[in-house]
Amino acid sequence: MATQDQNQSREARTLMVALLMVVIVTIGLAIIGFCFLKAPDQIVEGQAEATSIRISGKLPGRIKDFYVKEGDMVKAGDTLVHIHSSLVEARLYQAEAMENAASAQNKKVDNGTRIQIIQAAEEMVAQAQAAVTITRKTYERMEALYRENVVSEQKRDEAKAAYDAAVASEGAAKSQLALARAGAQSEDRQSSAAMVDVAKGGVQEVQSVLEDQYLVAPCDGQIDVVYPELSELVSLGTPIMSLLKIDDKWVTFNVREELLNDMQLGQKIKVMIPALDKKEIEAEIYYVRDLGSYATWSATKATGDWDSRTFEVKARPTEALPALRPGMTVIYRP
Repeated sequence: MATQDQNQSREARTLMVALLMVVIVTIGLAIIGFCFLKAPDQIVEGQAEATSIRISGKLPGRIKDFYVKEGDMVKAGDTLVHIHSSLVEARLYQAEAMENAASAQNKKVDNGTRIQIIQAAEEMVAQAQAAVTITRKTYERMEALYRENVVSEQKRDEAKAAYDAAVASEGAAKSQLALARAGAQSEDRQSSAAMVDVAKGGVQEVQSVLEDQYLVAPCDGQIDVVYPELSELVSLGTPIMSLLKIDDKWVTFNVREELLNDMQLGQKIKVMIPALDKKEIEAEIYYVRDLGSYATWSATKATGDWDSRTFEVKARPTEALPALRPGMTVIYRP
């Protein structure tokens, strides 16, 4: 019995010694880890960006041809897309016909041929009435679409302005016809010359719209996104594609205000690009702006802490880097 008690006492002491050794080793490892532990480096993560230009025109119509595709490199002046509009071409034909009629009337007025003057004035009235019919129908369609929230108020107003202009042209044509029938030769000459100018202005207006049937690149760059598909209808000012100016790049960071001391305007900083084999480049800060109250870091303590605002910082690389693409992550270590 005594021997059994001694064995149990010996096992208890052994267990206590083992536990004590485990505690000592754990404490030692904790002290060693604390001594060698380093705080992680503070980094600010941003991204690369580039200027993007939306290509659009003032000609509503149907996409007839694309001369480029996404990813293509283009030069300034390269033709990008062809937009076809039978409606605008018809308006050009009508405007040219009105110009021809006005010119013919003006010539007849100068020649003093009464019957021909009246006939030309009647043709002008007929042309003006046709324009009123077309623009009225267009305005009525736009008004209906506007009430259904399909088109914007601006497009409805543009159609109304075109209709009002056609009505005014009709009134002018009728006045010209009345003058011709009344036989007021001096007034006929002045009015006829004015109608020629008005008709020429109408032709030039339609021609200026048709200039946008072929859209060209405003600068060198790369086609980023093509929005519509071939044969789709596009309206006035609809973006057709976006052009990326790959030579105009910068990097953007959103940083708390306590880091601004190391990111001053005009300061050159070193940034790292993980996607390019962690390449380091130099960039010069050219823009610092407060992002507003929505981006404020609020204090979590009633005392001893303060709110910290967020600022947007932009820096431009000081060297050309073709491999840097918009959207790439950029790292800055203060």
